Amino acid sequence: MTRLQRLLRAEPGKPLLGVAAYFYDPIFIEIAARLGYDAAWIEMEHAPISFGEAADLCRIAQGLGLLTMIRVPDCRRESVLKAAECGPDIIDVPMANSPDVLRGLVAEARFAPLGARGAFSVSRAMHYGLVDSLSAAQQQINGELCLMVQIETREAAARAEELCAVDGVDIFIGPADLAASLGVPGEPGHPLVRQAATQIVAAARRYGKHVASAAGSADFAFWVDQGIDVLFCTNDIVALRTGAELALRHAKAAVAQRQVAVASDPGAPS
Repeated sequence: MTRLQRLLRAEPGKPLLGVAAYFYDPIFIEIAARLGYDAAWIEMEHAPISFGEAADLCRIAQGLGLLTMIRVPDCRRESVLKAAECGPDIIDVPMANSPDVLRGLVAEARFAPLGARGAFSVSRAMHYGLVDSLSAAQQQINGELCLMVQIETREAAARAEELCAVDGVDIFIGPADLAASLGVPGEPGHPLVRQAATQIVAAARRYGKHVASAAGSADFAFWVDQGIDVLFCTNDIVALRTGAELALRHAKAAVAQRQVAVASDPGAPS
């Protein structure tokens, strides 16, 4: 059983709520954990995080009780294997447009007999070799590591049934890229995106798959109503920008209020 499955069984019917880290910032991860988030997404497709930093963020996040997910840029052996050695709970691959992508992920992330993952006995995932049996530890990882792929194009959405039929891989729906592929870029809450997402979720459930996604606050209710298992709600950049914008807006309002007071009473202290 994966750690994702264990956490979901502990509170059935309730999605895990997560944050995404686009920079190597342990403070953000710690704040997220103390606020009550359940999961941390470590971004390696678009962001400049290195594998060494990803391993550190996994170590920190898991120490704080967070589920960890590393998104790699593709399912090449190097990408998947290095992410796997960091010891995350989930490895996520974007732009999965065909079953071959899913089968490639399984091959690189699972030890034999389920796949062909290369053996490395002293990684973080293998507890640096501090195990009673390397073979047993490998099979334990096979059972505990969750693999996900992202359905985020028109092509992938049309092939959702095929993708969900592949054993051993769960589903992440990427609404932003899906919106662009469906001809409504910048509109992840568009009816076309929601219709496709609903169909993908239904296909995933027919095959017993877990489903994750990421959204802004305007779309939280939609995804919760879909009954998804993991919902990533914000990221470090958005959180920093939003906090800075809020403080600036309040400060400007105080300045404007003072200017109005001074203008109406020239004798007031400036």
